[in-house]
Amino acid sequence: MKMKATYFFLLALVCSLFTACMDGDWDEPNFNGGAPFGNNSIEEHNVISISELIKKYPNVFASTDQNAKIEEDIQIKGRITGNDLGGNIYKQVTLQDNTGAIIIAINEGGLNGYLAEGTEILVDLKDLYIGGYRKQPELGAPYNGNSIGRMSKDIWAQHFKIVGACDTTVIKAVDFNDIKDDMNNNCAKLVTLKGVTFKNADGKNTFTTGTAQGNAVNQQFNEYGTNVVVRTSTYADFAAMALPYDSINKKPATCNITGIATRYNATWQILIRKTSDIQVIK
Repeated sequence: MKMKATYFFLLALVCSLFTACMDGDWDEPNFNGGAPFGNNSIEEHNVISISELIKKYPNVFASTDQNAKIEEDIQIKGRITGNDLGGNIYKQVTLQDNTGAIIIAINEGGLNGYLAEGTEILVDLKDLYIGGYRKQPELGAPYNGNSIGRMSKDIWAQHFKIVGACDTTVIKAVDFNDIKDDMNNNCAKLVTLKGVTFKNADGKNTFTTGTAQGNAVNQQFNEYGTNVVVRTSTYADFAAMALPYDSINKKPATCNITGIATRYNATWQILIRKTSDIQVIK
């Protein structure tokens, strides 16, 4: 009986370490001596902005798929704006500072368990690879020669350090209309599309109604052309959710959509992170 009580106490203790962080992620505990994830021996030095990093490697984003090894002893620092919590972002997180954003591709599931939205991290870039997957800047590892793919979780663990408590209040989504004409400097940023309606919303169609390409379905807006879509994984928590529809007035509902504004060549692909990113306003 005592062993059973001890088991449930330990289980409760572990669960308490991963409780919600303000809006759904975990609240980082105050670990004395550093977080039990990443590389606590990394010292902050030669920190550059994410925008500066991307500008250092223009050639890898100029064509469809390229990569380059980072030889310089440089670092970036920012906060996590997206992870795999809602099932729509797979084996990657997005990191953003006040200048830009970048995807970090990691061959590991459950990244939200230690990289919650709002967590501040320092990334040691030397010997990592930077590349453009369909011109979307990513940190990762070489894939199929010149392309960029996911780095192993062991390599990633040696290259990052959690340096700030989880705080989602400092993450501010920008108005998509303010950045939509400048893909080169704004892809992977957290954005909000305001006052939009889904083209296929009819009260029955869901976020994944349609033809799936790569286990995901694209949905268009009435307010934008074909180069702006919401891309939803068939594994997302909201995959079977009906597209916002005004059943009283029999028309698509007006809503605000928040998500990560990734690019696929010349197309904006908005990745909704979780159901609370879908706000119906009328």
